[in-house]
Formats: sequence, structure tokens, C-alpha cells
Amino acid sequence: MINKMSKVVVKKVAMVAAVASLTSALSACVGSNAVTDKVMQFNLEVVDNRYARGGVNILLFPVYALTLAVDVVVFNSLEFWTGKNPLNGSPHIFDSEVKTQYQINDDLDPSLRKAPLKPLSNKSESKVSNTEKSVYSVEVNPVNENTIDYDIVYTNGEKAVLRGEKVGELVNFSLNGEHVTTASIDDLQAYMTPEQKTKS
Repeated sequence: MINKMSKVVVKKVAMVAAVASLTSALSACVGSNAVTDKVMQFNLEVVDNRYARGGVNILLFPVYALTLAVDVVVFNSLEFWTGKNPLNGSPHIFDSEVKTQYQINDDLDPSLRKAPLKPLSNKSESKVSNTEKSVYSVEVNPVNENTIDYDIVYTNGEKAVLRGEKVGELVNFSLNGEHVTTASIDDLQAYMTPEQKTKS
């Protein structure tokens, strides 16, 4: 009985390992290598001489090995499965529009033509998307004496919650649970009009 159970466990572990290997092999090797590109940019900015840059490159070899491993295992995989690299917003190279020898997309289900997962947003993307939508309404909801939620509805139907939380002389702001900024009470009062200051 125990021998039979251990065989089942071994088979399941082998299946998970095979799927993980296939997923990694399918997606990880090709991508924009955003972390490695950052190290390369640093390498170029250290010195202006091409031979000195070559020397820095040799010194950074262990760093390149590490960043390439991180790119291959993490960020290139995310890029493949979401269609965009979460660090630099680059589309995956496999989604490039080029002249091809075989055209099969028209014969496939539309779900097989694009990345299956929604891209992780990066800061530059969120700035663009926030300027493209406008606020339809805002409802102020006090949570307690130190916390206020602003329930926001955008014109495209999306919703968000901006939370202001007073901690001592500071106010922490978060949007949908993600910290955005911290401001002092004095800074906030400096933005108030004289009429607003007399009301508070």
C-alpha cells in the first residue's frame, strides 16, 4: 500500500516537473532581458572609453550571469505569458509583426493568437492609462477618525479606492491597497484655499 502511494506521489512530482520544464523551455529563453539591459546600461555609463568598458564588462561577468538567470527564469517568462515585460513594458518578441513564411493565425482560435494573461502594469503604462480615462464620480466615506476612503468611479466604468490614513503628522495615501505617497499635514494644508482652511 505504501509502495503504491509513493509511486503515485513520484508520478505527480514528475508530472509537475515536466510541466514546469516545458513552460520554462517554451517561454523563458527569449525575451527582452530587461534586468540584464539595466546592468549593460550601467556598464556603458561607468566610463567613456570602449576598452575600459570592455574591462568593466569582464569585471561584471558574475553580475551578468545572475541578471541573465533572473531574466530567463522570471521576467522573460512573465513577458511571454502576459505579452509585455513588467519592467520595461516591451512587447514579447514572439508577438512581433513581421513577414512570415507560414500564416496560421487565421486558422487558429483567437485565444491562441495573444498572451493568455493580463500584463502586469508598470508605472509608465499606468500613467498613460490614467490620463486616458476621466473621473465620473467620487464618494467620500470616512472609515474612522484617522482614515477616509474616496470611492472613485471612472467614465469607462472602472472603480478604485483612494485611501488617506493619518499617522501622527503624516497622511499615507494608497490606491487600491498600493501605497502611492505620504504627505505631511502642513503640506496638505498649504494646498487648501483660505475658505477651506477656515472650515477645517
